[in-house]
Amino acid sequence: MKPAHFAVLLGVIALALLLIAGPGTRLGLWEFGTGFQLMRWAAFVGLAAAALALLMLIVPRTRRSSVAALAAALVIGLGVAFVPWNAMRQARAVPPIHDISTDTQRPPEFVAVLPLRADAPNPASYGGPELAQAQLAGYPDLRTHRLAAAPAQAFERALAAARDMGWEIVAAEPAAGRIEATDTTPWFGFKDDVVIRIEGDGDGSRIDVRSVSRVGGSDVGANAARIRKYLDRLDG
Repeated sequence: MKPAHFAVLLGVIALALLLIAGPGTRLGLWEFGTGFQLMRWAAFVGLAAAALALLMLIVPRTRRSSVAALAAALVIGLGVAFVPWNAMRQARAVPPIHDISTDTQRPPEFVAVLPLRADAPNPASYGGPELAQAQLAGYPDLRTHRLAAAPAQAFERALAAARDMGWEIVAAEPAAGRIEATDTTPWFGFKDDVVIRIEGDGDGSRIDVRSVSRVGGSDVGANAARIRKYLDRLDG
């Protein structure tokens, strides 16, 4: 095999490792830790492909005979390596937590979702002042949301917005002002649970949202992003 073709092969292997990491986890073929490890291997193999291609592009003889293949290996290798690197960069930019609430003093509580989380590594109980402090430092914008609508109308809007998000509705209790749902992430298939609390607030209503991952110490900002997207949809 020509060296240029070997570089392309490494790039293809790296791409394959990256592409199977998430779906394999979602299908239950391996644990999420294995999926993350596959992403790391993809990054290393991708960097090796890119380094080999770059080295051969510097040499005039190999560059002239295989420039297209080497360019492809370089692009594929760097592209594959970028995905895990960017995920790691995002993880380091946010607090290493997985439980986010718009009300950290009186976070909404799960009821109907609890049986679904019975075997989950992460508990449904709130982590207390330390968790609240970490969230406030990382996501100071997340606060109780207010609607100029009576609680009954606010509940219907909140439920419609949850359905529009594509979440699986686990419970909708108008009398209790509580909605519980589960969101499944598209790539790894992680299950994250959401509870929404609707309460009267003068002439309007206050909406609090809590989103909690079932697995993983850090959610890489996913729960905060989910809450922001939901509140934007609620106002839309």
